[in-house]
Amino acid sequence: MNDREDEREAPYLYPDYVSTRLRSPAKPLVRLPDGFHDFPAPLFPRAVEALDSDLTRRHEGEPIGERIIVSGRVVDSDGRPVRKAVVEVWQANAAGRYLDQNDQHPAPVDPNFDGAGRAVTDDEGQYRFVTIKPGAYPWKNHRNAWRPAHIHFSLFGNQFRSRLVTQMYFPGDPLMPRDPILQSIPDQAGRDRLVCFFDPERTEPEWALAYRWDIVLRGRSATPFETQQ
Repeated sequence: MNDREDEREAPYLYPDYVSTRLRSPAKPLVRLPDGFHDFPAPLFPRAVEALDSDLTRRHEGEPIGERIIVSGRVVDSDGRPVRKAVVEVWQANAAGRYLDQNDQHPAPVDPNFDGAGRAVTDDEGQYRFVTIKPGAYPWKNHRNAWRPAHIHFSLFGNQFRSRLVTQMYFPGDPLMPRDPILQSIPDQAGRDRLVCFFDPERTEPEWALAYRWDIVLRGRSATPFETQQ
C-alpha cells in the first residue's frame, strides 16, 4: 500500500518510528473528489501581531537559553514567493521541555517561554522568528531514544486543505542519524533540506545567532512535510 504523492516522502509505516505501527493506514486510502476541501481556510481568532513572531518577549522576564533568529523564504517550485502564508512554530524550551501537560519528563518548565509563535510571509515570501534554541529530549521510541533539537513548522495557505507540517533541525547535531523520524525520509537530499544553516549576515552581534531555513513547496527541491493521513 502506498498512496504517497511523491516517492521521496516518508512512508506512512516506518517500523523504526514506533508510533507509525499504530497510526499508519491499515486499509487503502479513500480518494475524495476534486474540490471536496476547496473552501476558504479557517479564520484565526485574531490578527497576527508583530510580537507573535518573537517568542522571547511575551512574558515578564527573559527566557533561559540561547537566543536565536530563524528566518527564510517560502517559495514554490519555480522560486516564486508564497505571499501571506501563515507560518506557525512550536518547540521545546532550552531544557527540552514542552509547555504541555502530556510532557512530564524531568526537565524544568520555563515560565517565560511558551514555545509557540506565528508570522505571515511578506511580499517576498519571507518570515522571521526570534526564539530560544530548543534542547533535546527523551521520547521512549527505543532504548535511550532522544529527539534532536528541532522546531516544528506549520504553513497555512488560502485553502482549508493547504496546511503543511514539517520540522527544522540544526546543523551538526549528533542525534540526527539516530532519529527515526528524520531517517524515515528515503533520500539524503530530502533529509538535508530539513536542516537549517548558520546565517552570519542575519546574526546580530552580542545579541543572537541566526539560522536560515527556506521552505520549498512541491517540485524536486520540495521540503519534506509530514504525511497527511
